[in-house]
Parts: sequence; structure tokens; C-alpha cells
Amino acid sequence: MTDVELVERIRAGDRGLFEILMRRHNQQIYRAVRAVMGNDSEVEDVMQQAYLNAFAHLDAFEFRSQFSTWLTRIALNEAFARRRARQLLSIDAATDGRLDEPMDGVIATAPDPERQAYAGELKQMLERAVDTLPETYRVAYMLRDVDGLSTAETGDALGIRDEAVKTRLHRARALIRRALTAEVGTLATEIFDFPAVRCDRVVHAVLARIN
Repeated sequence: MTDVELVERIRAGDRGLFEILMRRHNQQIYRAVRAVMGNDSEVEDVMQQAYLNAFAHLDAFEFRSQFSTWLTRIALNEAFARRRARQLLSIDAATDGRLDEPMDGVIATAPDPERQAYAGELKQMLERAVDTLPETYRVAYMLRDVDGLSTAETGDALGIRDEAVKTRLHRARALIRRALTAEVGTLATEIFDFPAVRCDRVVHAVLARIN
């Protein structure tokens, strides 16, 4: 079923179908949230709350944009709010100095062990490079280049014009070294994976609270 069909069925009372929407969009929502949070420590909590917010306000979805875009906007709003709260509560703390740590569960998929290790290193290098970008550029890059949203969808999710998206994306790419991006190539679409075990954890937690 399409997202629209699922939303209509859920509104009619078949709330169990919300699991399909979560699993369908978990990768995109994870990448968007992580782009704001800058590290992995609270991402799953933010995702769970974003899904709960979306479920609670599902009647407000008016089908004027794609459901994935609407959901991404909700997730970004929750991530921004969580980060602001974290900053207020962490004035005297060292907070998260782990931006350079590799992601749990992110592995290369090449069958050859040597190539697999090399690809994994490149992905970690690119992830660290993305983490060093200013937030506005990092979020635009994550949504547009990594997750593959169109310029219009990215602008819709961020609430900015297409030209602003293009400007941010241009600057983000310029800040990532040409040699690195050229070497990584198609691996850019594979960074910040959201493995099945984490997908299950988020989905089960949200369904438990919905039910």
C-alpha cells in the first residue's frame, strides 16, 4: 500500500499499520535526526518521540506533501527541541565529545575482507567529515545527498526555499574535501545506516506506547 492508503487506514482505526510506515521511513528519519543531534546518543529516543508526535497528529496530515516529508519535518522539530533542552541542561558538562566515534552497526558490504575494511574506513571518514559541517549545511547535505531527497522535498522539510537549499548544499560540498568525496563516490548513499536490530527497537517501543 502507498503511504496515503496506510494513513487513511490508520485514521480509520487500523493503528497496527503504523508499523509499516515506521519501518518504511526509519532510515530517512534516522539520518535527519542524527544530522541535527551530531552524535548517536539520543537519536533513538528522538525518533520514538517523533513517531509518537506524528501518530498523535495524524489527522493534521493534509496530503499536500509527501508523508515522508511531513514526517521528516516533525522529526527535525523534535530533534531541534531536544538539542536545545540538552544544551540548557549541560552548561557545566563536557557533554558529547564523541563525534569521531564510528557508528555502531555500520559495516561495508563488499565480500572481500580487504575491500570491506577499506570501504568501512572510507565511510567513517566521510561520516566524520559530515559531522564537522555547520548544522545548517550538515542537515541539508544529509537530507539531499545522503538520503536522496529532492531539492523541493528538502526545502519543504526545512521550511526554506529551493535556492536556499542549493546554496547550503553547495557550501556543504565545498567544505568536504574534493579528494575525499571523489574517493568515496557511491558510498555516500550508504553512510549512517540504521540496521534492523535498531529499527526493531524503535518500532517496538513506539507500538508499545501507542497500544
